[in-house]
Amino acid sequence: MQYVKHLVPLQQFDKFVDRLRQEGYKGVNVTVPFKTQAQAYATHSTNRVLEAGAANTLKFESHEVWADNTDGWGLCRDIVNNAQVAIQGKSILLVGAGGAARGVLVPLLEHQPKHLVLANRTHSKAMDMVQQMGLSNQVEVVDFEHWPNSRFDLIINATSAGLEGQLLNPPRQLFDQAELAYDMVYGATDTPFMAWAKQCGCLQTRDGLGMLVEQAAKAFEWWRGVMPQTTPVLHALRAQMATKETR
Repeated sequence: MQYVKHLVPLQQFDKFVDRLRQEGYKGVNVTVPFKTQAQAYATHSTNRVLEAGAANTLKFESHEVWADNTDGWGLCRDIVNNAQVAIQGKSILLVGAGGAARGVLVPLLEHQPKHLVLANRTHSKAMDMVQQMGLSNQVEVVDFEHWPNSRFDLIINATSAGLEGQLLNPPRQLFDQAELAYDMVYGATDTPFMAWAKQCGCLQTRDGLGMLVEQAAKAFEWWRGVMPQTTPVLHALRAQMATKETR
């Protein structure tokens, strides 16, 4: 079995995947900026793809191409299984209204939280996304100038602010005694969002490395019919990242 990475030129996604299929590949993981093109390329899509409007996994079967989106599944699995924080019955704040947020909204709602608020810099963009997904009755939308005057059990950062060197610091009271502050980006050290959450009294912080591992495990299961154990992989990756940081 072979799993390798390819840098795909812009505007050449379809042609490149055609070539991989001709070479005998059984499937691919797809990263930005090609997730919407992956959905369009597929001949069949799971409900997760239709809900998210994007695909991160393709499976090739004869002349058919199946698309799935395992991002939301991976996030929820990491929160519930690895962080040991239940989603059901909890109040959730999801920050950001880009592709990352869109991919996890429905999986989060499937866990039946008590309340889900979507916060975004631009209110209209977040509202448009919620309406397009048919979730207006299940998700409250606010902007960064009108944060809720309450605390949350689970706060998830779906923006790339940390990667871009920006500090995203929602009001302190939102984090007070929160069970978990989760940043979808990851690194060898705490992201700015995680550091802020700790300062504000959050009980646990977590980055998105577990989400990365869990979504990959789901893709592997889809291709191979076997769900790999993720804990050893997560520990190995974390140790590898720590080693690079100290060099």
